Amino acid sequence: MKVDVLLGLQWGDEGKGKIVDVLSANYDIIARFQGGPNAGHTLEMDGFKHVLHTIPSGIFHSNTLNVIGNGVIIDPFILEKEIGLLKERGVNPFDNLVVSKRAHLILPSHRLLDAVNEKSRGNEKIGSTLKGIGPTYTDKTARNGIRIGDIFMTDFVERYNRLKDLHFKTAASTGIDPSQFSIDGESFDGYERKWFAALETVKQIKQVDSEYLINEALDAGKRVLAEGAQGTLLDVDFGSYPFVTSSNTISAGVCSGLGVPPNRIGKIMGVFKAYCTRVGSGPFPTEQINGDGEQMRDIGREFGSTTGRARRCGWLDMPALNYSVMINGVSELIIMKADVLSCFEKIKVCTAYQLDNQITEKLSFEAVQAELTPIYKEFEGWKSDLTEAKKEDELPVSFRNYIKYIEKQTGVGISMISVGPDRVQTIER
Repeated sequence: MKVDVLLGLQWGDEGKGKIVDVLSANYDIIARFQGGPNAGHTLEMDGFKHVLHTIPSGIFHSNTLNVIGNGVIIDPFILEKEIGLLKERGVNPFDNLVVSKRAHLILPSHRLLDAVNEKSRGNEKIGSTLKGIGPTYTDKTARNGIRIGDIFMTDFVERYNRLKDLHFKTAASTGIDPSQFSIDGESFDGYERKWFAALETVKQIKQVDSEYLINEALDAGKRVLAEGAQGTLLDVDFGSYPFVTSSNTISAGVCSGLGVPPNRIGKIMGVFKAYCTRVGSGPFPTEQINGDGEQMRDIGREFGSTTGRARRCGWLDMPALNYSVMINGVSELIIMKADVLSCFEKIKVCTAYQLDNQITEKLSFEAVQAELTPIYKEFEGWKSDLTEAKKEDELPVSFRNYIKYIEKQTGVGISMISVGPDRVQTIER
């Protein structure tokens, strides 16, 4: 057996959580391979809405094992809150959740350092979620990090304090007083106490060598789905650097984030919206700072599930989508939120960019760094409510033409169509 992969093809927030939830019944294991509590995977089912940040999106399926892989970074306090909310829903995550011993911990001082770093950038802010993501991955690559498996070590507190002291010295070197910052409205000391208390909850999660668990499951014929966080255009290597996250969000990240070799990767499913959104700073060629963008935001409820920030909205960007398809080796596409565009008479799609008096269809290094002028193709809107459609032939012709165009331009078939937020509002082709 091989690991199937589901990931986002834009700047995150594509709707991956919903699709993982829909697909979970078909898999024995759902495994997160990167990112941390900066992710916000929203699931809607049976009339309620639930947001996950660290826990994989198959947690509501009792027969599916959910794995937090070694490439994920974990804030015990945030994870404890996730567990508490699941228990309120009648779900006991300790029954079908395991965590890699090699996954790194986000310390309270990582979050403090994140806020200090963002403050020091002034007008050149990255748009960080301030969850400590960047500093934690920095410590990981600098070989300073503390991992889940370390919390049972006799010298854990000593190592924790040593790293915390280093963070405070780093923060002070920026000339910004770290004492002016709070963490989620708490003083540092208050948050730290809650963080240590939450460690006791984390200790109740079964710790595993997830690389063995997953490879042995594949050997036994088990079906495994790797769940990505954020999106391809936020990848630390291939995204719109420096306005990116700190991990590899692309399919190649599955190998290092779960410990599986490239020859064990199966189909790669890429999720994208019928339009584009972005949270925070960074280039966004098709952004609509006008009534069109506001309509997309209002109808699509485009507010960050992690930060609550309003998302920037714009038309579908085909050069960027084709780039993501290429980088990931996408074998299937899944289109989300087409129902949000039902109010538009005309739908626009960016087909190319004008860059320095040249026309290009490539999202090159220069294109990411420069101001681009998008070139649009216009489509007839569908002006029809899609949310009640159960089969493809119930969809309006103009929307089906939109799908055909995307398939022709990408060379990849669309296997699923989401026509609403609930898990049942999904058409499989």
